[in-house]
Amino acid sequence: MTPQATTRSVDAHRDPAWRARVFWALAGVALLAPSLVAVEFKPWVLLAPENLRVTLHFLGDFLPPETSTDFLALVARETWRTVAIATAAMVLALLLAVPLTLLSCAALSVSALSGRMHPLAWALRQGVRGLLVVLRSVPELIWALVFVRVVGLGPAAGVLAIALTYAGMLGKVYGEILESGDLHPARTLLRHGSGRLQAFLYALLPGNAGELTSYTVYRWECAIRSSAVLGFVGAGGLGQQLDASMKMFNGGEVATILAAFVLLVALADAVSAQLRKVIG
Repeated sequence: MTPQATTRSVDAHRDPAWRARVFWALAGVALLAPSLVAVEFKPWVLLAPENLRVTLHFLGDFLPPETSTDFLALVARETWRTVAIATAAMVLALLLAVPLTLLSCAALSVSALSGRMHPLAWALRQGVRGLLVVLRSVPELIWALVFVRVVGLGPAAGVLAIALTYAGMLGKVYGEILESGDLHPARTLLRHGSGRLQAFLYALLPGNAGELTSYTVYRWECAIRSSAVLGFVGAGGLGQQLDASMKMFNGGEVATILAAFVLLVALADAVSAQLRKVIG
């Protein structure tokens, strides 16, 4: 085999993009390293003998899990309350997100059909989009702290907190889904005198229903996790019971509640997967 043939054979098996891959890998490491230093990320500290001793002692308190009938009934009730908080919050979020989406979606603008949106319509859409930014910028945990002071301890604070944050998230993503789809049917209806609501129901919604439903189901799944976390600030559900058990240093109860968390998330995953199959 000639030297030229050998060179061509080597080049044929070489990744033509290897330089770019190596460059971006090194760039990623260069960006990640200062971040790890800034957050004082030192995982080897977990393996120190004194830290291992404390960790094993803490985990040992989880055994055996609490399995008394009264406590299991309490966990079942709080699990159902957690699901109820997430579901009610999603309904409120949808009631807020859908009209805000319709107001912010440029695909439903009649004035934009001429090529340039009317200044008042543009200002209205920017104002609505700004409201969506404000809603999703404040974490649901912060909203929960606010509403716990307003409406008191309990599930109502969790419902309101998740509803506001998720309304901003749903409104933003719904608008992006609608504007990234096929806009020709909606614009055709608008040009022929159809109203915005009709254009949405008969043009935009049918073409994007699957993606909209899939994202909504995913957000409901996330709301279940959020409702569990919000219990730590007094917003009800499993999280509030877990907080109480931890404060009482009752490791058996903590273990049972954590097992309920795992089962609840697994059930939510299974339900959401089944719904995606139905709408897919």
